[in-house]
Amino acid sequence: MTLGLVFGAVLFAGAASGAWGEPEGSPRAPSSSDAHPLGPDPAGADLTPQQARQLVGSSGDRWAAYLSPQQYADLTGGRYAGVGLSVDREAGGPTTVAEVLPGSPAARAGIAPGERLVSVDGTPAEQLPVTELVSRLRGGPAGSAVAVGVRDEAGPVRQLTLTRTELAAREVESDRPAPGVARIAVHAFTEGVADQVRAAAAGARGVVLDLRGNSGGLVAEAVATASVFLDGGPVASYQERGEHRRLDAAPGGDTAVPLVVLVDGGTMSAAELLAGALQDRSRAVLVGSRTFGKGTVQQPSRLADGSVLELTVGRYQTPAGRSPDGTGFQPDVPAAGEDPGALALRVLEGLSAPAAPAAAPAATPAAPAAR
Repeated sequence: MTLGLVFGAVLFAGAASGAWGEPEGSPRAPSSSDAHPLGPDPAGADLTPQQARQLVGSSGDRWAAYLSPQQYADLTGGRYAGVGLSVDREAGGPTTVAEVLPGSPAARAGIAPGERLVSVDGTPAEQLPVTELVSRLRGGPAGSAVAVGVRDEAGPVRQLTLTRTELAAREVESDRPAPGVARIAVHAFTEGVADQVRAAAAGARGVVLDLRGNSGGLVAEAVATASVFLDGGPVASYQERGEHRRLDAAPGGDTAVPLVVLVDGGTMSAAELLAGALQDRSRAVLVGSRTFGKGTVQQPSRLADGSVLELTVGRYQTPAGRSPDGTGFQPDVPAAGEDPGALALRVLEGLSAPAAPAAAPAATPAAPAAR
């Protein structure tokens, strides 16, 4: 059974939301939730797009979503219509531009990382959850327009109109910042991400896995990524309409290479699931700031026309029984004003350093043979 988290935010932008993906012909699997009361499963229902959107709007489920067949294929396959803008928001802080995709509409408009996102389509950014901001940025087909207000630290607000285009997500980026050290940034969990992580980590003597700004994606890929660094055992569990289910890592992962995981307020859903599992299993040191706090699970129900309704059906937990929902996960080493990337490399260096040999006890004349 292939499972996927497509959490509300990543549905349409750089901050993913959560649902369990379901390939053709496979039994469907759900996600983790606020145990929202559901009516009959809508799978196979002959609904028009308008009826499906009305169902989502009236469900009271903040993570529910309607996706056309193409939108669902793009989302799980790593393509989407958007402006190339990823956002982040620390608890109680402003909404900032986390990343701008080179060559994207946002980049051509002169938007730069670190600037403040003030508004989207006239609505102040602080009045909207991050997931809703992402949905609005991606909430239209290629060729449609979205108005954004941005400003740098000292300048006035710039009102810009961006035209969405089809973008290919660069979900995994890696480099070698020091001899033997692999730094791997995973932006979302789409098809094939775990294999890319495995290839990037091959031969490394230490790994920094950067999950900052990762809004989630396919749970199967998050579990497979955990399998790169675990030798079997639990990754997460979830309740599906009262039934307990467990997700396990595949055997044979590298449990010896030192591992640091970078997290922040943009680490959501499936990314939180992965970070929490590695933390609970004492497999990695988490560095950065508190994660977003989305622990609900959505189930994709494929309608008669091939479109998908994602509805919340459960809540996931880490191997130690923790849920990030509403609270997030705290890092083991808070960045506290330091550059998180540099701090992660220092922590990794400490993990990689050989342990000092224990000093031999000094000889004691006439010591007793046993104590």
